[in-house]
Amino acid sequence: MVGRHPVATVALVVLAGLTPVWVSFASALGDPGLGSSLPARIAEWVREHGGASIVVTAERIWYSHHQPPVGGRPAAGAIPAAPRATTATQAPRSPAGPGSSPATPRGIVPLPAPANLVPFASPAIPGEGVWHAMGRPVDGHPAVFEAFLRPDAIHTSLVVGVAWMDTKLLAARLYSGSSIPGGGPYPYTAPVLPKAAKTLVAAFNAGFLMGNANGGYYTDHKIVLPLRTGAASFVELRNGDATVEAWPGPQALTPDVVSVRQNLDLLVSGGKPVPNLNANDTTVWGATLGNQIYVWRSGLGVTRDGALVYVGGPGLNITSLAALLVRAGAVRGMELDINTDWVNYSTYRPSSSTGLAAPSNGTPMLPAMSGGPARYFASWWTRDFITMSARTGPNGGG
Repeated sequence: MVGRHPVATVALVVLAGLTPVWVSFASALGDPGLGSSLPARIAEWVREHGGASIVVTAERIWYSHHQPPVGGRPAAGAIPAAPRATTATQAPRSPAGPGSSPATPRGIVPLPAPANLVPFASPAIPGEGVWHAMGRPVDGHPAVFEAFLRPDAIHTSLVVGVAWMDTKLLAARLYSGSSIPGGGPYPYTAPVLPKAAKTLVAAFNAGFLMGNANGGYYTDHKIVLPLRTGAASFVELRNGDATVEAWPGPQALTPDVVSVRQNLDLLVSGGKPVPNLNANDTTVWGATLGNQIYVWRSGLGVTRDGALVYVGGPGLNITSLAALLVRAGAVRGMELDINTDWVNYSTYRPSSSTGLAAPSNGTPMLPAMSGGPARYFASWWTRDFITMSARTGPNGGG
């Protein structure tokens, strides 16, 4: 029998040793929980196997050569001039200002509807900054409004979305994922189950992978990762109320607190972008991509009267995201996740007020948002997210 060449023998030994790696890599390529696109899945696999710095460098180079176009106009229909068809039967709401909408049959008094947003670019496109009621109504009242506008006066062919959520009508819930924060199982994780789907109105992405979040995570009566005093925090309370704040410290972790999700530092404080906000400062705002680069980003804020506002879309850096949160009325705001595969806001409107929310009756805020309304109903979805559901009573959660 002819002997095997020594180089071939070594190669076979090396390949045999690497077999688990190749199996892991091949498995990642078919795992939608790592992202909707193949590049995202590859990047997540490399990150998880010690290559985070490689991914960041590659992303920075790619995005720096694929920056959003300057000037131009959005595609036809990108900014709807008339209310979307899904909102035609919803009851009107009083605009922001003195007075409010009448109480619902269960005694819930909705917040006044927000005033339309002033566009950044001029002249305004018809419908730009105008609110549209979206999603399942709560006791006949629209609980979510969306508006669409260009992110600044330079990138005028792009459109971002803003959602305003009535926290008098809606209760918040943080759903944990297997990759964020890791560990588990947790009482609330993907998929959204039928019981929760009966009241679901909207769902949206949470923050960075915890290794990049510069903060902690609390849920299910457990500090999963240590909470950092001063970190930008989404805080969910037992009665379904939620806010965005700089975490005050250990004394704030009262029995009423259900979940705390931290991500970097506040972008907005006192109704203004934080002082000395610098898109190039990766020591505060995270090294992922470098925040001077314009990419898909998302953020969450709270208004003076307690409504939550979400901003998401393409062509944003850290300063333009802060400006949008302020324009939406946020007195405090934080960055959520970034990059195409992770930014998603969806509303749900079943055919009846008690029907089950489902991908089939979901609508993404922007058509180009990755994953669509289905990701929150998939058992393989690995990242944390936040739901907003119709309250079950004047002081109850969803």
